[in-house]
Amino acid sequence: MVGYHLNSPNEMNGKYPYFPAGTKSLLSKCLTRDVWNKCKDKQDKFGYTFNQAIYSGCKMVQSGIGVYAGCHQGYYDFAPLMDKIIQEYHGHSPTDKHISNMDHTMLRCPDFPADEDKMINSTRIRVARNFAAYPLGTAITPKQRLEVESHVVGVLNNFTGELKGKYYSLGKMSNADRDQLIKDHFLFKGGDEYL
Repeated sequence: MVGYHLNSPNEMNGKYPYFPAGTKSLLSKCLTRDVWNKCKDKQDKFGYTFNQAIYSGCKMVQSGIGVYAGCHQGYYDFAPLMDKIIQEYHGHSPTDKHISNMDHTMLRCPDFPADEDKMINSTRIRVARNFAAYPLGTAITPKQRLEVESHVVGVLNNFTGELKGKYYSLGKMSNADRDQLIKDHFLFKGGDEYL
C-alpha cells in the first residue's frame, strides 16, 4: 500500500498503511493500529489531515521520520503519534518542560583554538518556528508565505548593531546572489524529496 507509487494523501484511501519489511522510519515504528484508530479521522485547525501528516513517510519508506505537522496545534491534535515520535527521536515525554532563553549573551561559547577557527567559513543557526496564526510550511499557502515574509522582514529591519544584516528574499534574489549564498553555505540547495 505504501511506496513511491503514491501521488497524493488521497490515494491512501484512509486505510491503515502497511510498510515493507526493513522499513525503519519512526512513522512505521510508532504508527500502531491503536494510534491509527485514534488519529485517522482528525485534522488540525487549518484542515491539514492525519493522512497529509504521514504521507511523506508512506510514500518514501526510507525516510528517517516520515511525519510533518501542518501547524503547532497539529502536535496536539495528532498527539498519539507525535508524542511517541518525539519520545523516540528527542527522548522527551509529553510531561517534560522546555525552557527557552533567547538571550544570545547568555550562551557559554568558548573561543575555538586558532587552528580550528581558521577552518570555519560560515555558520548557521536554524530556528524553525511558526506564527500561531499561520500553518507550518507543509500546509501554508503561497499568499500566507508572503504575509509571513512581510512580518519577518518588518522585524528584521529593526535590528541594529551586530544583529543588523541583509535579508535575501528567495523569490526576488538574483541567480548570482543565490549561487554565492549556496557556495558560502548560507543557503541550502533545493530538491528535498521528503518535503
